[in-house]
Amino acid sequence: MATQQHSSPTFLYGTAWKEDRTAALTELAIRSGFRGIDTANQRRHYFEAGVGEALAAVYRAGMVTRADLFLQTKFTSQPGQDHRLPYDPTATLSDQVAQSMASSLEHLGTDYVDSYVLHGPSSRYNWTTADFEVWQAMIKERDAGHTRLLGVSNVGLSHLQQMARAHAEAPAFVQNRCYARLGWDREVRAFCRERNIIYQGFSLLTANVEVLRHPVVSGAAMRANATPAQIVFAFARAVGMLPLTGTSNAEHMQQDLASLDLQLPQETVQAIESLAG
Repeated sequence: MATQQHSSPTFLYGTAWKEDRTAALTELAIRSGFRGIDTANQRRHYFEAGVGEALAAVYRAGMVTRADLFLQTKFTSQPGQDHRLPYDPTATLSDQVAQSMASSLEHLGTDYVDSYVLHGPSSRYNWTTADFEVWQAMIKERDAGHTRLLGVSNVGLSHLQQMARAHAEAPAFVQNRCYARLGWDREVRAFCRERNIIYQGFSLLTANVEVLRHPVVSGAAMRANATPAQIVFAFARAVGMLPLTGTSNAEHMQQDLASLDLQLPQETVQAIESLAG
């Protein structure tokens, strides 16, 4: 299989669940040094237009240009939305994808995003005909120049295997919530690694509160003069993940970015990898 060449940031700032603080926190994240921003055209959990406000502010301030940033947004199907839909619910799925993309570009004040992600398949276990229709529409958006790369989110190994068996174009990214107790999504990560797909891990801290207190992590933090959160992010990078953080704390933003300089010993990486037992 041909490998895909694509550039992506070293850290993503996630903008979910920030509501009226979205603009201020996204601007703070960019001022702190984040260059990758993750959002979605799903008003239920994201305020994408608020991200656009932040982008306009940092461009006006001359802090960054559009080319300096990696912007990622998502298409969310109707079951994942509330009543504030970014498309006509009676339209075909293909038209809904196009309408959602047009709305995202308007929200973000840009003529392209760097990554466009299917927020989740329509079935928990199967890649359905509806998902194929959406994926083909997303490919059309990519071919039209509205996004550089495509991704899928909240998927299991079966979804990815079914996509591959049907010879669907492989995603550049897979974004999943990552639980230590489930092996840090080991099977999906292995699938991605074999195919040069970048695995984006989210909820690395909030889904793994017990790990932050684990002696393996707290001990590594003490030895590295780092925080447990920094150890988790350094571990994520060491096993090939592109981590997301959604912190609303300015100090934590700085600490999260500083974790990029942390190199963990291989035995520490293996010990954290094995915490699921």
